Amino acid sequence: MEAARPPPVAGKFVVVGGGIAGVSCAEQLALHFPSEDILLVTASPVIKAVTNFRQISKTLEEFDVEEQSSTMLENRFPNIKVIESGVKQLKSEEYCILTEDGNKHVYKKLCLCAGAKPKLICEGNPYVLGIRDTDSAQEFQKQLTKAKRIMIIGNGGIALELVYEVEGCEVIWAIKDKAIGNTFFDAGAAEFLTSKLIAEKQEAKIAHKRTRYTTEGRKKEARTKSKVDNVGSALGPDWHEGLTLKGTKDFSHEIHIETMCEVKKIYLQEEFKNLKKTSLTFPKDRDKSVTTDIEMWPVYVELTNEKIYGCDFIVSATGVTPNIEPFLHGNSFDLGEDGGLKVDDHMHTSLPDVYAAGDICTASWQPSPVWQQMRLWTQARQMGWYAAKCIAAASLRDSIDMDFSFELFAHVTKFFNYKVVLLGKYNAQGLGSDHELMLRCTKGQEYIKVVMQNGRMMGAVLIGETDLEETFENLILNQMNLSSYGEDLLDPNIDIEDYFD
Repeated sequence: MEAARPPPVAGKFVVVGGGIAGVSCAEQLALHFPSEDILLVTASPVIKAVTNFRQISKTLEEFDVEEQSSTMLENRFPNIKVIESGVKQLKSEEYCILTEDGNKHVYKKLCLCAGAKPKLICEGNPYVLGIRDTDSAQEFQKQLTKAKRIMIIGNGGIALELVYEVEGCEVIWAIKDKAIGNTFFDAGAAEFLTSKLIAEKQEAKIAHKRTRYTTEGRKKEARTKSKVDNVGSALGPDWHEGLTLKGTKDFSHEIHIETMCEVKKIYLQEEFKNLKKTSLTFPKDRDKSVTTDIEMWPVYVELTNEKIYGCDFIVSATGVTPNIEPFLHGNSFDLGEDGGLKVDDHMHTSLPDVYAAGDICTASWQPSPVWQQMRLWTQARQMGWYAAKCIAAASLRDSIDMDFSFELFAHVTKFFNYKVVLLGKYNAQGLGSDHELMLRCTKGQEYIKVVMQNGRMMGAVLIGETDLEETFENLILNQMNLSSYGEDLLDPNIDIEDYFD
């Protein structure tokens, strides 16, 4: 292949995407190159900025995410210029991108941070909502006020939160795994959380402070429906804050979980009647006796376990696919199995001077044995920040070491109002059968699971206020042999921190 010709002198640093990865990348570039213009190209009228960043330990970090107008970003960094337009095409051989507004921007280094789109179980059905960003969360709230029963499909973070937050409406939750929260938990942790789900919720809401949404009203009219469907960056924890998720009924919690199944077919009311099929009532009593539902519903879902339920609408929360579409035409990117742009350990794609970070990319370096990529806000921030450092180093012909945040997978979040810390191979990902689990669980209070291999700690799940995250982080990072401690490692009467400080 002929080498791409060097960029014209006029090229700028260009970042595509106004989510956490793109904004973190642009801010970092602006600091590195104060006398250069950094272009941030985004299809959405608001950007997502990291605020109140706190480093909790070596690798654990917490931050709030705020939706801000792009002018706020430009005020903070006078050398960032925000271009509010989608990307029509990337011409990598000519070192330029064409935007929807008809302009052409020449770059010397480009970082693609266009995020991911929700995988919808079926396109174009008015009764199927995907929840991914502020707009879709608000649309969901609007629909919910009229709903008596909804169905939630999916088993990731958004589905988990939804099921917990929705009130006054029957919820049928269909998951393809044996237990809830499969991406985050094993069956034990799921069991610990499920008991909280079934218990009545405490009325006193704990104050959240992670997201403030500001798109309301601003430029809403200007955006056509088709646009709304594909812009907007990801929601993170606490996205339901400030949304009252209440249906029409006046009880607080009615949930029925259908496990190990997926959606087989969706029928609209008319079609359902014509086919003379029957659907099931909401399983209420303990013996779960099921009867035929006489009520008519707008939409019906047939599951792969042969059960059919009617509902007011369906929420599709089945994960995301990297948003690579606008960049593929005429460019030969190497793609990962998950459909992302493959990046090396310097966040560089397979095309010269084109980098990628966040949900759009697939980490394709040899990872640390206790790190894995997950499409989470924390990783979007780390990747965007690190990509900017790599771009700066390449521009200045410096060398740069892999960032420490990729040494250990570490994530802190909240589920069902419990603090949840995930470290390393917390679900024994990729360890095969050659590992042991150690557990400590106090019902309603804490759940601790440690993944051990050859006497060394490889991962942990901490639910509740355990105060063990720093100790465990160190034990996973230094790979100390813990065989001699045996089960004492989790003995609540032994202050484990005293051992390993």
